[in-house]
Amino acid sequence: MTNMSFVSTFILMGIPHAPALDIPLFTIFLVIYVLTMMGNLLILLVIRVDSHLHTPMYYFLTNLSFIDMWFSTVTVPKMLMTFGSPGGRMISFHSCMAQLYCFHFLGSTECFLYTVMSYDRYLAISHPLRYASMMRGRTCALLATSTWLSGSLHSAVQTTLTFRLPYCGPSQIQHYFCDAPPILRLACADTSVNEMVIFVNIGVVASGCFLLIVLSYVSIVCSILKIRTSEGRHRAFQTCASHCIVVLCFFGPGLFIYLRPGSRDAVDGVVAVFYTVLTPLLNPVVYTLRNKEVKKALLNVGSKSIFTQCK
Repeated sequence: MTNMSFVSTFILMGIPHAPALDIPLFTIFLVIYVLTMMGNLLILLVIRVDSHLHTPMYYFLTNLSFIDMWFSTVTVPKMLMTFGSPGGRMISFHSCMAQLYCFHFLGSTECFLYTVMSYDRYLAISHPLRYASMMRGRTCALLATSTWLSGSLHSAVQTTLTFRLPYCGPSQIQHYFCDAPPILRLACADTSVNEMVIFVNIGVVASGCFLLIVLSYVSIVCSILKIRTSEGRHRAFQTCASHCIVVLCFFGPGLFIYLRPGSRDAVDGVVAVFYTVLTPLLNPVVYTLRNKEVKKALLNVGSKSIFTQCK
């Protein structure tokens, strides 16, 4: 990648807000970040310790929790530095490049992973007798690896196209992290091709994954309606409800931002908070509070630790 840029440092303008809100917003986002890390670490620990959770569903949930920890770490710590301290807004050219790559890498990988998880739920509910043979350990590992590799390729395309352009000023990024759309506004060249590639690339990936998820859940609902007992239907709906909630919170804001090429709305930064800050926190909350198996495993782990300390 040839760097024809005159800009060596960018300035992140952060979330639009009044200066008096610096400390309250810093406190709120710091608490959310700490809870996100603790919640996802707890899920990883519980699934690792409890052998009853060593199933395909929780294998993919482990990948999701691991991604969410790093996805939140890519953006939130730097966002916290933008509150109050002018020096905290500075980010070097290469650090900005790395942040953009990691953000799209983890974000697109999570997008693919949601699709795989919906397919897993479709097989478990619609084809329960064939589920064990179809979702073996090797198949799950192959699907998970494919999501990571696809995310890496997708991110490499976005990063290369964004930073191959010359940047000669201004250097203020109207966002709280380095993302392709706000960076392209600073380029000293025609960005219409880049904007179209972003629209097509991200639009196809996000819209395609979302469509596959919707189709999976339509099939799941049809299978659930065939269940004769109301208790069985309730349990099946409860199994999928948590996944649907998180998917809507993740895909909705992302599609709003990236399917509007050339958008210059300041509201994009606020909307991005939903899938960069809140969704990584929502995953452990939803999957823990709405899942009986995870709650039971948490109680078992807690009782064992208390018993060990007393002993």
